[in-house]
Amino acid sequence: MNATALVEANATSDLDALDTIADRVLWLSTSMVHHANRVRPNASGLKVGGHQASSASMVAIMTSLWFQQLQPGDRVSVKPHASPVLHGINYLLGELDEKYMTTLREFGGLQSYPSRSKDPDPVDYSTGSVGIGATAPMWGAMARRYVNTQLGSGGSGRQYSLVGDAELDEGAVWEAILDPGIAELGEVVWIVDLNRQSLDRVVPNIAARRLETMFAAAGWQVLTIKFGRLLQKLFAREGGDALRERILEMENPEYQRLLRCDADEIRQRLPGDGPGRADIAALIGTLDDAELTAAVRNLGGHDLTALAEAYQQIDDTRPTVILAYTIKGYGLPTEGHPQNHSALLSTDEYAEMATRLGMDIDRPWTRFPAETPAGELCAATAARLRREPLPTVTRPEVPTDIGRTPKGTSTTQAALGRLLLDLTREAPEVAKRVVTVSPDVSSTTNLAGWVNKVGVWSASERHNWFADDAQTLMHWNERPTGQHMELGIAETNLVGLIGELGATWSRWNEPLFPIGVVYDPFVERALEPWSFGIYAGGQSILIGTPSGVSLAAEGGAHQSIKTPSIGLEQPGCISYEPAFALDVEWTMLASIAKLGRPDGTSAYLRLSTRPVDQSLAAVPEDPAARERRRRQVIAGGYPLRRNDSARVTIAAMGAMITEALAAADRLEQAGIPADVICVTSPGLLFEAWQARQGHGSADTWILDQLFGADRANPIVTVLDGHPHTLAFLANIQRVPLTALGVSKFGQAGDLGDVYRYHGIDTDSIVRAALDITE
Repeated sequence: MNATALVEANATSDLDALDTIADRVLWLSTSMVHHANRVRPNASGLKVGGHQASSASMVAIMTSLWFQQLQPGDRVSVKPHASPVLHGINYLLGELDEKYMTTLREFGGLQSYPSRSKDPDPVDYSTGSVGIGATAPMWGAMARRYVNTQLGSGGSGRQYSLVGDAELDEGAVWEAILDPGIAELGEVVWIVDLNRQSLDRVVPNIAARRLETMFAAAGWQVLTIKFGRLLQKLFAREGGDALRERILEMENPEYQRLLRCDADEIRQRLPGDGPGRADIAALIGTLDDAELTAAVRNLGGHDLTALAEAYQQIDDTRPTVILAYTIKGYGLPTEGHPQNHSALLSTDEYAEMATRLGMDIDRPWTRFPAETPAGELCAATAARLRREPLPTVTRPEVPTDIGRTPKGTSTTQAALGRLLLDLTREAPEVAKRVVTVSPDVSSTTNLAGWVNKVGVWSASERHNWFADDAQTLMHWNERPTGQHMELGIAETNLVGLIGELGATWSRWNEPLFPIGVVYDPFVERALEPWSFGIYAGGQSILIGTPSGVSLAAEGGAHQSIKTPSIGLEQPGCISYEPAFALDVEWTMLASIAKLGRPDGTSAYLRLSTRPVDQSLAAVPEDPAARERRRRQVIAGGYPLRRNDSARVTIAAMGAMITEALAAADRLEQAGIPADVICVTSPGLLFEAWQARQGHGSADTWILDQLFGADRANPIVTVLDGHPHTLAFLANIQRVPLTALGVSKFGQAGDLGDVYRYHGIDTDSIVRAALDITE
């Protein structure tokens, strides 16, 4: 055998082994869903679910990617409904114990969708919320580059997203693709499973050419894999040009209908009514029934050779998208059916599939013998993809108190910028790991001083053409050593990025302290991807500022109402609404200290542009008393004013502390002494109350210091947000409570007018206290 023939023989042998593995991956992914629904006992009778068809369309793409292409430093985001394929591959690579193969969607077992924190096998990115998992590798690529430029230890590797075509309907996908910084990320590769089906139907107008144009316009390399080897050979024969044109011009539903036809029906339907009808009929007339039915299914996304060729064309100087034509349910009896999204194979269909693939339904989890070509390829792939343990990095100690006591009048928003600058002087090792992110609102959220100090991060250095402009106060110096990252006006991009920056501790043992700053009214717009990032293990601090109707002149469109309760309800997050500048410092330092660690949490701070007299904070001068106050602030609240004969308690949050104290002064004059409690975190107080009742494990000491039994007075709560946020305080000592807050859309106007409109001004607090004490 000559050298050329030997190479071709080896290539054929490798392809045969790869085909064998692909069949086994299809079998395993189908079997996991089958077992969960048809075999495992189900006391509730509710459908367990799973996605056999959505998995099947990804089998060849993922088999080729894992067993031919991936390197140890690469990371992959797998489309949610292909999670059984990922688990099947991990099982063949020895990364998943057999006991888990029967636990899909079982409590404590394999998750419904890939999860970094909950699945027992390797998962690079959590997915499940459509569009968010797809874009995560973009922010992962940016986070890795940031780690490399700042700390030099992020390594290299591509960031792959395996995306369903219907997922491209999500606006968040295009917000990410169009961000200017993404065009520089050559390690980003998307592979789109172009099966032209969504959950309910065959999508009529998915056009690859349109998608190609949209990605190309964003600066991406576009590779399209339309047809497999069998169809390519047919196109080269007489009549092939007509057949190719007919398939390309065919509407999606018409093509999908061909997949449900036998050979005789295909011969009638495929030629169509165009001028090439006779040529197509003559060409397919030379094929037997098996060849014909195979030909209409021979799309590029199922052809291992076509996929390998596409992977070899990836241009690492810019992002790449590979549009891979596939068939939903490929290789299953349900392939191409419009309603196959959640369809399950019957027991008979499953048995027929076992016979076709040479599998034993009583022993469905068989791995390949080590001495077989497929077994050898699995072993070689496992060895190639093994990641070496990373060295442990010592975390810098975060200070608890910078030691200053703010004077004069200031805002909590301004306090954020001052704290960041203080960190560069007082704790430089901590400041080195701080990275701020904003969607084009740095100057208006008081980050200008910090940005001037640390610079703006960019993958490459850019010339600042305004450096010599004396009237330019904010210096936009872009360089790889900068610590502020500026995105376009898209809040979902911001939280996606801080989520990945907040996951570097678990990916590369390099903790970062990401702080995202966004206008508080738009926190709701960013909430789902931020929440999903927390679920996936990304720890970050989100700053919402300015907040509430205290942003009086902006009117209802920019006045946030629900965000205090968002902070109260978000899992994996501690929320704070500081009233004074020192509260900002203490809560921020405590929040930073909880980032980048296995037991860490995220934080949300709601800040205000309302100027407040800092002397009202009455910060104790004695060091022990000051430390006591600090501990109370980060635990959820502190007593700001105590009166031994108090008849009512005013509990206030954030910007409303000024009105609360003014109301207490007037009540004192009216003979009704009042305590004033400054609530910094309703969420922590709620957790303490729950724990006191036996529903949790939080510390409860703060409740005794704020709402002790000896001070069980009626309560008036007031905040610049929805009043229900603090309504639970009544239950701590079972006392009457009146909750004041904002429960309707705002109005533009003077601060006093706006507060009166919502009933949170000083007069309203006084009236509520008089009513509740009488």
